[in-house]
Amino acid sequence: METFPFFQVDAFTDRPFTGGPAAVVLLEEFLPNARLLEVAAENNLAETAFLVPLMAGRWRLRWFTPTMEVPLCGHATLAAAHVLFQEKKGVGGKVEFETASGLMTVEALADGWLEMDFPSLPSRPIEVTDAHCEALGARPVAVRVGHYLLAQFGSQQEILQLRPDFARISRLDPAGATLPGCVICVAPASPDTQGWDVVSRFFGPGAGINEDPATGSAHCMIAPVFSELSAREELLCFQAYPGRGAVVRTRLDGDRVRLAGQAVTVIEGRTLA
Repeated sequence: METFPFFQVDAFTDRPFTGGPAAVVLLEEFLPNARLLEVAAENNLAETAFLVPLMAGRWRLRWFTPTMEVPLCGHATLAAAHVLFQEKKGVGGKVEFETASGLMTVEALADGWLEMDFPSLPSRPIEVTDAHCEALGARPVAVRVGHYLLAQFGSQQEILQLRPDFARISRLDPAGATLPGCVICVAPASPDTQGWDVVSRFFGPGAGINEDPATGSAHCMIAPVFSELSAREELLCFQAYPGRGAVVRTRLDGDRVRLAGQAVTVIEGRTLA
């Protein structure tokens, strides 16, 4: 086996040991899928990002959970861009990624945040069912379906107090969901919070992650819904994973969502692959 550069990054935070941890592995070419999955399982983080260079400033990017490849992952994309800027591999203050979800660009902003250009993820309302309530341990005021399920609650406190049944969530498979068994729970932030507009949690047992600390792709669904509700294009969102927490700034831009955040490298080394 060869060894490759490896980084563990906390994304959507400016403090180590908070935010969403993701692994980033720099390859020369992609290894067989089975080997990539073994590496991701060994890392045992929500996602591992694998990068292969295409040309100056452009990379092919794939994301793996410990159990499967996924079509989109925001916090691992932010982590990957952070590593490339750290390693002086950006061009003109940006990096580009070719992914299963299309071409994505990440720019280094003047305030030190990194801004990603992601597709907006549309959703449609569906009926709130007993299955939703039993899985989440509480009754949402509304449920939508798109890339994930999105359950809307009335208050931040309800989000913080959720005690979901992960086995029941894993069985939720509504028509139209790209990733069944995954639910975003979201509510307006309390007025006394640190300037946040929206508070959320993400439960993804269907993708092998009971609860994810930082889910950029979830905010591609949150942004169009809550921007419409608040009549504001830009939102400051807090993902309330117990003991960590992640901050995501969203800006709706037509059929795209600009996701901005910060990141911190906590481990550097090499990995067998």
